[in-house]
Parts: sequence; structure tokens; C-alpha cells
Amino acid sequence: MVSPSEALLAILEDVLGDIQKPVSLHEPHFAGQEWLYVKDCLDTGWVSSVGSYVDLFEAQLAKSCGVPHAVLTVNGTAALHIALMLAGVKAGEEVLLPALTFIATANAVFYCNAVPHFVDCEQKTFGMDAQKLAAYLAEVGVKKEGGLYNRKTGQRIAAIVPVHIFGHPVDMDALETVAQDFGLPLVSDAAEALGSLYKESPVTSHGLLSVLSFNGNKIVTTGGGGAILTHDPDLARQAKHLTTTAKVPHRWAFDHDKIGYNYRMPNLNAAFGCAQLEQLGGFLVAKRALAERYEAAFAGSSHFEFFKEPEFAVSNYWLNALLLKDGMDRESVLKGVHEAGYLCRPAWTLMHELPMYKDCPRMDLSVSENLESRILNLPSSAKLGMGINA
Repeated sequence: MVSPSEALLAILEDVLGDIQKPVSLHEPHFAGQEWLYVKDCLDTGWVSSVGSYVDLFEAQLAKSCGVPHAVLTVNGTAALHIALMLAGVKAGEEVLLPALTFIATANAVFYCNAVPHFVDCEQKTFGMDAQKLAAYLAEVGVKKEGGLYNRKTGQRIAAIVPVHIFGHPVDMDALETVAQDFGLPLVSDAAEALGSLYKESPVTSHGLLSVLSFNGNKIVTTGGGGAILTHDPDLARQAKHLTTTAKVPHRWAFDHDKIGYNYRMPNLNAAFGCAQLEQLGGFLVAKRALAERYEAAFAGSSHFEFFKEPEFAVSNYWLNALLLKDGMDRESVLKGVHEAGYLCRPAWTLMHELPMYKDCPRMDLSVSENLESRILNLPSSAKLGMGINA
């Protein structure tokens, strides 16, 4: 009888072909003007946080993301930190976010001296379950002058942060209804979702603000970097001010009007980002082709279910994901594929299971707990969809 590990290895070998090992989970692909644009920065001396590529990348990114304003940052966590501040999150207040997410989402809340409040997800999207959240807020929330308060802790609930897990959009219309009903701003963590569409529009165009990451493992990378996206010109102005140490513009004086942050992306990284963004269309095509090959290969599997985008979305398939059948030993499967050179990975440890966040408020997280034990991510680099096997 073929073991789950052997079955997965056979499918990976069939889909990816004769490929050099180890096969990374997600690595960048450089086939555009990266060298030329970075060399231009070096030749002109514009390498820090001021330069033409910063302005160009912000403009190109805003257009691609369906918003009029983009503000570049040093990483996605910094972007989310500032976005939460701009949404009005204050010390001691609670921010609703999924337990199934990367730790940066919770850390950004903590940087505001606020409290993560963990909510459950749905299997359909891996993201926030809007219906379950609405029922929970009706039970635990109480509306007072000044907003929605947690009747158990007495603290104000300040914002909702949906996360588009592995690039798959959550149901934003449903969450926006919850946000409106309870008077909460939506700050969308789209770190993994550049190029993903929700009902034919960029998922990054939804919410009061949204944020991106350009870490080395993202679909478009600047080595390290992030961005704040918004339709609101005043929020964009404040975002740029806060991320530039809150320095008051002047030809020589160093005046600052509030506590700010040194969060701006350098021109060198922005140049790299311009070159990468020019290739986004090709990356998306390649990643969809890879996802379709995986989907076909796992059809009818007795061990695994391939996770497909929800019907209302077009995902960038940043990371392809499997759901292992209930009761399967995920660790033995991971051990087998890693020993064969395929660097698959599990989902993140759930936030409430980490020591620093174990005492934070939370709703029933049974779906998240079930999914976390069953999710397995597959090698998903764009070049694998291009047939580049070296």
C-alpha cells in the first residue's frame, strides 16, 4: 500500500519533472530590468529613501492595485503598523484578526500597544468567517459612545484586519457589512495577495487601507519592503509623513511635529521593485499554470485535497496548498518530502498557541485549529510554472 508521503512524492515528481534539488517553497525570479535599474541608482548615487524609483514604484503600484495612493515602506509589518495607527487604533484597544496568519499581523497590533483579538476562519477561503464573526460580535460586543466595546474585557474594539491567506481573497463584501454594522474600520492585510482579484477588482482596493509585503519570498520582491495602499488622500499624506520620521518639509531645518518612524523604502529597493512589477503579469500566468497542474494531479486523491480559489475571486496562488485528510500524520508526510528534496511546509503556528499571545481574547477557533493541523504548502515559485527547472 502506498503511503501518503510516497503518494505526494509521486505527484510532485510528475508535476515538477526532473528538477534540481532542493526545490524551494517560493523563490524569486529575475528576468527583467533588475540589474539595469539598480545600476542606475549606483551610477547616479540615489540609493537611499529619496529618488525617482521610489516615486515611480509608488505610482505604478497604485495603478496595479486599483487605488490612487501607495506609500512604500521598509517591510510589510511596518506598513501594517502605520495603517493600524491611521485607522485609529490606540493603546489598550483590541484589534480583530485571524488566528491563522503569519505572526507579523499580530506583531503590528502589538507595536501599537494594542491587543490582538483572535477570530476564526472558514475553510472556503482560509480567511475570516464573516458570518461567524458577526454572531460573535453580537454576543461579546456592546455599543457605547465612542464605539464597540468588548463586554468581557471592557476594552474598545478598534478595527478588523482580514488576511488574504496564501493570496486567496476573503469575502470582502461580507466583512465590509460586518464592519459597517459594528462601526469598525477594515485594514486589509494583503501581504501575500498582490495581483489577486476580488469580484474582478484588485483585492488591494478594498478596505480603508490595505498593505503589501515585498519580502524575498513574495510574488514580487524588493528584497525587503512593503506598501500602504488607500483611496484616501489624507491618509496617504499622513502615511508618508509618519514613515518619514514626521519631518516637516524644509530645505535644511530638522523639525518634526510628532513621533514618527524611519520606515521609508530606499531607492535601491524601489528600483528593484519597478523591474519586478513589470513582470507581474507573467508571474501570475506562470503561477496559475502551476496551480492548474497541481489541481489536475491531485484530482481524485485519496490522501489530499488541493485548495482552489473561491468562486468570487481570482487568486495569485502565491502558495499552493493541500488539505490532508483528517487523521493523517502531517509530520511524517513532511519528513518524507523534505528528505527527497521538496521543501514543503505546514501552515504557521496559530497565534493563540504562541506564548506571547496565549492570553489574548479569542472566539471559538475550532475551524482554524482543524485547518492548521491539515494544511501543507507546495513548491510554488513562478519559474516552476514557466518550466524553468534549474
